[in-house]
Amino acid sequence: MSKPQNRAEELLDELLKNKSVEEITGKDGLLKQLTKALVERAMQAEMTQHIGYEKNDPSGKNTGNSRNGTSKKTLATDSGDIEINIPRDRNGDFEPRIIEKHQTRFTGFDDKILSMYARGMTTRDIAEHLKDIYNVDVSAELISQVTNEVLDEVKAWQNRSLDPVYPIVYLDAIRVPIRDNGHVVQKAVYMAVGIKMSGIKEVLGLWIEQTEGAKFWLQIMTELKNRNVNDILIVVVDGLTGLPEAINAVYPETRIQLCIVHQIRNAGKYVSYKDRKIVCADLKPIYTAVNESEALAALDNFAKKWDAKYPMISRSWRNNWNHLTMFLAYPPDIRKAIYTTNAIESINNGLKKALRNRASLPNDDAAFKLLYLALQNLSKKWTMPIVNWGCALHQFAIIFENRVPM
Repeated sequence: MSKPQNRAEELLDELLKNKSVEEITGKDGLLKQLTKALVERAMQAEMTQHIGYEKNDPSGKNTGNSRNGTSKKTLATDSGDIEINIPRDRNGDFEPRIIEKHQTRFTGFDDKILSMYARGMTTRDIAEHLKDIYNVDVSAELISQVTNEVLDEVKAWQNRSLDPVYPIVYLDAIRVPIRDNGHVVQKAVYMAVGIKMSGIKEVLGLWIEQTEGAKFWLQIMTELKNRNVNDILIVVVDGLTGLPEAINAVYPETRIQLCIVHQIRNAGKYVSYKDRKIVCADLKPIYTAVNESEALAALDNFAKKWDAKYPMISRSWRNNWNHLTMFLAYPPDIRKAIYTTNAIESINNGLKKALRNRASLPNDDAAFKLLYLALQNLSKKWTMPIVNWGCALHQFAIIFENRVPM
């Protein structure tokens, strides 16, 4: 059984004997020749199977179909462009499987391009990389064509059916420079990230909008409802413009928590640099309080100390009090999961890395394409539930009674 394998190894050794790297992988190197021979022989074998007899076999006469020469096609491979001869049959219905109709790249190339694109490389960067590493000339237009094929996948992903219940959903946005009517506009790309019943993160969708408001948020919540999300226990957000009304119009029992970290950052807008550290320290007793009444007492103490100098800080906390202190009604395991949108911040950082090399994107579709591919790359790491999720889930089941499927 080992003889054929040994013979194959001997042939390879003979082929590679005394060959330089250039002779093996260069422009007209051995790898290109072998790839061409492999592809052409495979297609000839497919043709034999298609018409039912070997080439020049007399038994094929008067069978109704026969070989009819070849046509040429240039194929991009890991070893460079090669010209292959594709066999034709007289009936014109032969379609090889190893190189499908309209295929111009050998299997594996698209995956390399998409992987590099997802990591933030521009089309020009990818073309240069492929030339340097694989000695393959690939145009920026071809790379755009490859990545554009993802758009149908993006649409399917954006419209896929979701889980019926998410204990927690985080809503946040990043700004992306996108060309619009000849001008570069900083558009907001909104993202919803759900924590599944298993405790694993899942991006529910992406939406692009220049301005936010109740109508926009109502559209998002309605879309989630139409995609099978019947219930959300808690939504965590970094701002409240139009949100509570829109969320509760679709999910009337959902509770809304305003991100504490964003609230503290916003306080910094009103504070001089020399006071910032001590102001943040004086805010801490509010959001680390045992309960709401203790938090309110801490806010009163803060106001007595700082209202003369920075009255907008305590005013902002009081105006948003119900949504800022909602998390205080829950045990520590749930508090840790809902007091901030940090679960989505790490995703945003990954998306910003993918955008770093681009001054702007040509349109909304290009933004969706890039961000989707970047998300697919990031999500490979989401294999573990959030910290102490088992305890948190049992607490959810007790607090929300029949709304949590177990």
